[in-house]
Amino acid sequence: MVKEITQTTLVLGGGPAGLTAGYLLGKRDHDVVVLEAEDQVGGLAKTVERDGYRFDLGGHRFFTKALEVDDLWHEVLGDEFLRRPRMSRIYWNQRYLDYPLRGPDVIKKLGPVELARCMGSYLAAAARPKGEEESLEQWVTNRFGRRLFELFFQSYNEKVWGVPASEIRAEWAAQRIKGLSFFSAAKAAFFGNRGNKIKSLISEFNYPRYGPGQMWDAMTEAIRAQGGEVLLSAPVTRLELAGSRVVEVEAGGATYTLPEAVISSLPLREVVRMASPAAPQHVVDAADGLRYRDFLTVALVVDGDDLFPDNWIYIHEPGVRVGRIQNFRSWSPWMVPDPSKACVGMEYFCFAGDDLWSMDDDDLVALAADELERLRLAPKAKVERGYAIRVPKAYPIYDVDYAERVQVIRTWLDGIDNLQQVGRNGLHRYNNSDHSMLTAMRAVDNLLGGAEHDIWAVNAESVYHETHIEDEHPYRSAPETPEMEALAASGTD
Repeated sequence: MVKEITQTTLVLGGGPAGLTAGYLLGKRDHDVVVLEAEDQVGGLAKTVERDGYRFDLGGHRFFTKALEVDDLWHEVLGDEFLRRPRMSRIYWNQRYLDYPLRGPDVIKKLGPVELARCMGSYLAAAARPKGEEESLEQWVTNRFGRRLFELFFQSYNEKVWGVPASEIRAEWAAQRIKGLSFFSAAKAAFFGNRGNKIKSLISEFNYPRYGPGQMWDAMTEAIRAQGGEVLLSAPVTRLELAGSRVVEVEAGGATYTLPEAVISSLPLREVVRMASPAAPQHVVDAADGLRYRDFLTVALVVDGDDLFPDNWIYIHEPGVRVGRIQNFRSWSPWMVPDPSKACVGMEYFCFAGDDLWSMDDDDLVALAADELERLRLAPKAKVERGYAIRVPKAYPIYDVDYAERVQVIRTWLDGIDNLQQVGRNGLHRYNNSDHSMLTAMRAVDNLLGGAEHDIWAVNAESVYHETHIEDEHPYRSAPETPEMEALAASGTD
């Protein structure tokens, strides 16, 4: 089936970025068709439902400093936002540490000897020249000291990424742990994070009643009401290029010809692979070298009350494979339909095809139940059932060669006049949902408003950085992502 759509913009991908583009195009009376590979919108930020239980894949808080994103959230979802308190802890050395850190709790749990070692290590790092900062290990050690790196950064991040901290680039740390220092974290620990000045230590957030997927479902309904289309189970398989334009897109058994423009949130690696005629070999090689960390959630239904009051707990214990545990009722009471049951998400970071990813669902449930008991949260006999949900390409990896590879691909993409890449995987940049939506907003401005925004600079421009903005807006669609939020690891996405 061939569809000629000469006055239409095709949006490839129905996640936060793609749906934002579709919604804003429709608001401006522009024809739009959104093509989504899965049978559900939302991408990495969708809400999965099984037997009435809802699962947030990663834990997405809604707070942002981009006012236009905040305005859009409330325009779409209205009063369906709940105001939720943040509570989280770190499981470290068989102890639970409050996070954000509290001075008395830290002193009690670490003890004076370990605290002295941490302070001495920090002072030693502060006194010497920073030197090279090519890796996460070097970046963190220079700012927090070797001892704090070893205690709170190394084991968790290596569990998350599956590679040594020396192989994760410093650019990732600079992006994800900005606005934070040893003394700002210490000050917050003893005196609180007044006014939510430190983004990583924010104490409240907004959250949709039925999980983040409620936002994307509402946006889909709005696009259709505007006259646009959102097509599910329509994976893109080919991008036909002629000269400097995309002239055909093949998706879901249909061929769309002569689109006015294409806005894509598809992973860079896949965009290059589906180009016809094929991209130059050096571009293909660069795309093939891009790496991703995959992710899976095992949602356990447990008989009895909530196991813990936290929204989530970071697991720094190397003796278990789980990296983070979500408590879905603490995000929203509407996520768990039975008040006599608890429901938690055991989160595992893996590579597609490895032993975790390939494990049978029943075996994953058994593993998660066993680790829940080993962490002293609930006896596995109380686990009634579980559900395994796999999320491919959840986190773009910032390895030693990623920046050069992305630049090679970007140079090739710059030669395609009617194609713009947006979103986390579309730019191979570890963006939160608000940043992803902002890239889509800029793409629409470029297309309809004659602007010339550099999409690749969103979340890299100093105008957006938290330290340059005085007013804190306590909502951001940010997965509790697997990086260190200050002295604890925390995008999900």
